[in-house]
Amino acid sequence: MMITLQRFSTLLLLMFCSVFLTHNAYAEYEEIEWVELIPADDLAALLDPPSWLDDIEDGSFEDQISNQILGALEMSGDSRYQQALSSTQVVEAYDNRQIRLPGFAVPVEMNDKQQVTEFFLVPYFGACIHYPPPPPNQIIYVHVPGGITIDSIYEPYWVEGLLRTSLVENEIAVSAYSLFADQVYLYTE
Repeated sequence: MMITLQRFSTLLLLMFCSVFLTHNAYAEYEEIEWVELIPADDLAALLDPPSWLDDIEDGSFEDQISNQILGALEMSGDSRYQQALSSTQVVEAYDNRQIRLPGFAVPVEMNDKQQVTEFFLVPYFGACIHYPPPPPNQIIYVHVPGGITIDSIYEPYWVEGLLRTSLVENEIAVSAYSLFADQVYLYTE
């Protein structure tokens, strides 16, 4: 009788742990910020721009970023700042992690129902469309197996899923990360 009760208790404990661990492994997402995806050496270079960029103050934040990127692309030579603007270096610690991140969707592929199945997630509106793209380590190529309806590219979205460090290139942009989305929904604070 004691062995049966002991086995039952062990079985019950194993079932509980299995359900608990499975639930937490797939249902919990680590909320991250875009800057966390930039390797430390690239971030240091981006935080120390050339002095001539200090003169760019006009326009919105997005305009300033665009002007800085355009100006840096026109710079001659291989400055560390310019290299950081096109860096495909990643933070390896984020490979194969469940994350949650807000951003703007730039549709790339659609299914026959006109639902978006693949898109670039970018940190600010207009990236890859109206402005030069951000560095590849600030672009995530998102796969949405079932497709989603994106009513407006002007609205930010939360994206949750498995992040991978993998290079994706197409005519719109180059991304250093990809994500298999479990959920995509409108951003709310």
